[in-house]
Amino acid sequence: MSLLNNSDRSRNLVFYFQVHQPRRLRTVRLFDIGTDSGLFDDQQNQQILERVAASCYLPTNQLLLKLIKKYPGIKIAFSISGVTLDQFEAFAPEVLESFKDLAETGSVEFLGETYYHSLATLIPGHEFEIQTLKHTELIEKHFGKRPTVFRNTELIYSDDVGRRAALLGFKGVFTDGVARVLSNDKSPNQVYQHPTEEGLSILLRNFILSDDIAFRFSHYSGLTADQYITWLKDIPTHERVVNVAMDYETFGEHHKKESGIFQFLENMLSGIASDSTFKMLTPTEAVDTIKPQAVLDCPHFVSWADNERDLSAWVGNDLQRDAFETLVKLDSSVKALNDAETLKQWRLLQTSDHFYYMSTKKGTDGTIHNYFSPYPSPYEAFINYMNALTDFSVKLDLRKSLLKPVKARKKKAKSLLEGLTA
Repeated sequence: MSLLNNSDRSRNLVFYFQVHQPRRLRTVRLFDIGTDSGLFDDQQNQQILERVAASCYLPTNQLLLKLIKKYPGIKIAFSISGVTLDQFEAFAPEVLESFKDLAETGSVEFLGETYYHSLATLIPGHEFEIQTLKHTELIEKHFGKRPTVFRNTELIYSDDVGRRAALLGFKGVFTDGVARVLSNDKSPNQVYQHPTEEGLSILLRNFILSDDIAFRFSHYSGLTADQYITWLKDIPTHERVVNVAMDYETFGEHHKKESGIFQFLENMLSGIASDSTFKMLTPTEAVDTIKPQAVLDCPHFVSWADNERDLSAWVGNDLQRDAFETLVKLDSSVKALNDAETLKQWRLLQTSDHFYYMSTKKGTDGTIHNYFSPYPSPYEAFINYMNALTDFSVKLDLRKSLLKPVKARKKKAKSLLEGLTA
């Protein structure tokens, strides 16, 4: 595709939605450690997934499919974690089929991310690359195309994350339009270039316009689609692309049907599609057609979480750091065992939500953490996680001890065989 030039004054819009449901842990007490009980409460996970499917995924997908068929100019992107896709297959296959129906329209793109919606970025070695490639393969399996734009867990980003994404073959990456990164009057409504990877474009979420829907919709007194479209039109036309992104569960789950959120979404998208001053793009179309405005330097981690928009949502206190460091220390032992199920469980324990529940922040951030947490307090989230991790570690050591005599017998047999054939 050719690059857009400054004479093209259409307002380019990218809408993408994060779709994620973690595998929540069961309650693990001290006397459960080392028993045959599993780590994950899949009865609860199934109940939650079925509830959110009924309130959000199925009706919103149905609405989007209807709108795309009526207005072919509507373009949408999704970032669906691998752990969520696995739960769709297990608990709600009709949801997965509804996403496939959207994929078949040609107007919907699926982004790359870490398979387990994890903090793999922070683990030494190649865990990040392994999980990202695993997710890429899953997206291709379900939707027929390999993702070309990357969105890291919770928009965690730095120059190094961009470099690693580029080495994996991505040509674009999303992060948040964090003020401290946008020095020298840079706007979040532009495409930027990575400082060392010339082929990698950076797209920034406009967090004000995104959060107006995701967090503030129910607080506004009668926010209408017309008002929201007016805000979009207030953005100067020389700013090349506006990226609006939020949790997909915004529609019908966080904001219930009775709030008018579905009518708002329908009116907003149909209004944009009917207005010639707007052009909706997929993320790949945005990086293919819009020339980067400037280089964007981001030496330190940023994210879309909390007021700090850094890593403090997951590793900001001693509880979180202790839990994460204990998990990471098991890396070499897990991989040396070479057991697929053990490796999968260890990676499921990396999911960012487990650490998010341990946040001790107060104020608005604390309220949001508490809303998502299944635990009465962050301390109980920590205790349960550490009990689960201890249970995992005990069973890991047991498997290692059981394998030792097997390996010894194999080594002895090999030695005897070599002696006979000498």
